[in-house]
Amino acid sequence: MTDKNEKRTATANIIEQDDTLKSTGLSSDATQVRAQKLELLREQIGDVYPAHFHRTITNAELVETYKDLEADVETQDIVTVAGRVYSSRNSGMFMDIHDAGGKIQIFSHKDTTPEDARALLPMIDIGDIIGVSGVVRRTKRGELTINAQKIEMLTKSLLPMPEKWHGLTDIEARYRKRHLDIMTNEESKLRFQQRSKIVSGIRRFMENDGFMEVETPMLHSVYGGATAEPFKTHHNTLKLDMYLRIAPELFLKRTLVSGLTDKVFEINRNFRNEGVSTRHNPEFTMMECYWAYADYEDIMDLVERLFESLALSIHATTEFPFGDKTISFKGPFKRVPMPDAVKEVTGIDFLSLKTDEEARAAAKAAGFAVEKDWTWGECLAFIFEEKVEATLIQPSHVTHFPKDISPFAKEVPGEPRLVERFETYCNAWELGNAFSELNDPEEQRRRMVEQLEQAHARGEKEKQLDDEFLDAIDQGMPPAGGLGIGVDRLIMLLTNAPSIRDVILFPARRSKAD
Repeated sequence: MTDKNEKRTATANIIEQDDTLKSTGLSSDATQVRAQKLELLREQIGDVYPAHFHRTITNAELVETYKDLEADVETQDIVTVAGRVYSSRNSGMFMDIHDAGGKIQIFSHKDTTPEDARALLPMIDIGDIIGVSGVVRRTKRGELTINAQKIEMLTKSLLPMPEKWHGLTDIEARYRKRHLDIMTNEESKLRFQQRSKIVSGIRRFMENDGFMEVETPMLHSVYGGATAEPFKTHHNTLKLDMYLRIAPELFLKRTLVSGLTDKVFEINRNFRNEGVSTRHNPEFTMMECYWAYADYEDIMDLVERLFESLALSIHATTEFPFGDKTISFKGPFKRVPMPDAVKEVTGIDFLSLKTDEEARAAAKAAGFAVEKDWTWGECLAFIFEEKVEATLIQPSHVTHFPKDISPFAKEVPGEPRLVERFETYCNAWELGNAFSELNDPEEQRRRMVEQLEQAHARGEKEKQLDDEFLDAIDQGMPPAGGLGIGVDRLIMLLTNAPSIRDVILFPARRSKAD
């Protein structure tokens, strides 16, 4: 097995070298060769895409079962495996086939493999899916191998795979043809396996903590629960314009009102008709939860326990790499009020500023370009985003947000301009957003009306008041802590992914024509 043979490209493997295939007069074009082989196979064996095939063991199970098998030992065990052909050497005498759990070597030789099985070898290309039955052995070099006794074509691949040593090098092609990315890139494959583990880990953690999972609508007649531009659609039967969910908040709160459970959560897909970046995708996953008779400090503890459990699940430690940094999810996390964080970085003491005018003047004096109608809280939040966010590398809870930008949170006792809200930051990213939830129905209505008027002033004429939610709150919602976590960003951190599109299986992208 030489390096030269190992690194032949998939295209080079398309043109088989044995005399049997040469005599067929097949075209040398890769896709034409495969199409012509398919026709020959149909003539020779009939069904090239059989509906029924039963393997007895996966590759991962095989490796585990025979991990103690010594070199140069052949068993009497006959197994049946299946997988995609990733490499072929010596005219198919040696092949590596992969399934979801790993690879296994297949050995086909005239001394061990019947002639009818070996006759199929020239027709097998890189990328084909085959089934193999045979005897398990370990070679002198220590390679776990199956001596093939029977080979079956299960799926003929009509397109060549990307060159396996480099995979898809074009970034956009990786996102557009994710099946090829995963097929040829072990890092991508592992990342999506870890994503599944993280999402199921969140679900198990929440259930073990006493939370009940529910499902709320994705189609809303009135959009709300967040400030975002929605996607719009139309229900033909109801003759009603509807919006894809931007947040599940208002429905989950109605669940608390109902008394169905005191601890509710949902892992949900949300849709926001906004920009695309390395941290933003129009369709994204959130975990949102509400906990009756708890407050934002209880939720901080919950976040720390959740993050720590996920790090341990993926990395077996609370410390893990991200780029050139080492992130620690070991609690407790740093907790700092937003006015204190801004004062520490910029020297501006917002708590000493009494009016909107004073806040704007202080911001302008420090070199910040603020709008002429911005409030005290908007100035504070803007400077925090401009100067403080980038400093929050290790997990941190930023607390005490301005009420101006937090319409659903309770006031901080003694400081009516601030509310009991926190956002969790790591690597300068917002990962989570939480409140001590407002449950005063009159104050809730006042703030939502004010928010609606502001939206209409910005030209968002379709924005409406959610009267059904307000009616539910009038019925009485218990005091509660609420939380929303951006699952995709959390997965980015835990899997060392530089872009959100690396952790979303099929991310939004422009059409090919663009």
